[in-house]
Amino acid sequence: MSKFERTISLFGEEKFKKLQNAKVLIFGLGGVGGYATEALARAGIKDFCLVDGDVVAESNINRQIIATTKTVGQPKVEVMKERILEINPDARVETKKLFYLPENSNEIDFDKFDYIIDAIDTVSAKIDIILQAKKHNKKIISAMGAGNKIDAFGFAIADIFDTKVCPLAKVMRKELKARGVENLKVVYSQEKPFSTTIIENGKRIPSSNSFVPGVAGLTLAGEVIKEIIESWQSIIRYKKKKFENFFFVLE
Repeated sequence: MSKFERTISLFGEEKFKKLQNAKVLIFGLGGVGGYATEALARAGIKDFCLVDGDVVAESNINRQIIATTKTVGQPKVEVMKERILEINPDARVETKKLFYLPENSNEIDFDKFDYIIDAIDTVSAKIDIILQAKKHNKKIISAMGAGNKIDAFGFAIADIFDTKVCPLAKVMRKELKARGVENLKVVYSQEKPFSTTIIENGKRIPSSNSFVPGVAGLTLAGEVIKEIIESWQSIIRYKKKKFENFFFVLE
């Protein structure tokens, strides 16, 4: 049995070919972006551009799929590229060790890609990535905050202007509205964040765990895959009652 046979049996040959032909641009390979990228590779997508200027740190080990004691100190883009090629040697992976900012946007050819994933946490960079996607008429999905959260069931997919609770989403709503952006698909948590206790250089550093960022990344990847194969309508409504009644309603 081939590595993608079970995926093909679920989606069918025609839709699987859409995944194989898709070109995905991913900004950020941290706790959310790393899991999203891995899921896309395991789904059969094989054309990637990975953008991240960071190296793996020991503090990443608690939540990032690319972080182990062996990869500490290595560029995240190169570690993720190696993982993708171990999953699918036929993949084509372009890497850019780059902290994306508006002033270096010319280093990215947005026109080459079918889908863009924003999984970074710098507001100015997120805004510019979104503006570039809109300018080039590209599909994009953006991850909101996953730090200081413990409810893995708290994530939903929504338009940015329908979000609530998430502090990052609040900032993004204001900034995007000021720039005339009318819609943006996001993954966000409806859980009120905890207050972190970690202080570094006078600033609070978000706390995290092993499971919440990964769920956010997998949710993000699932939405990208569904849009590429055009199998379901794209909006997922989240409903929460008791633990045994958690469910997603596809509409």
